[in-house]
Amino acid sequence: MAVKMRLTRLGDKRTPFYRIVVADSRKARDGEYIDLVGTYDPLKNPEEVKIDVEKAKKWISQGAQPTDTVKALLVKNNVLEAKKPAKTKPAKKTATKTETKA
Repeated sequence: MAVKMRLTRLGDKRTPFYRIVVADSRKARDGEYIDLVGTYDPLKNPEEVKIDVEKAKKWISQGAQPTDTVKALLVKNNVLEAKKPAKTKPAKKTATKTETKA
């Protein structure tokens, strides 16, 4: 069973409110979930995020994969460490031979 940490949407039209849940990836977005980890309210200024840090770390240690949005929220709230992008070396330029006239 593939378990994901993702957002489930609540609220009326144009007033979204989200729960951060742990759910089977095959279930519907707003369907059955395994555990409630936190909430996210994007309409408040600043946006309000409440996360149960112990539950989040427990589920991540057990292999739950957070979606990109949930991962960003976890990093923002210091539950996860931000991974620095791997440094890539620039491509080597190939030398071209120029013809010289003598």
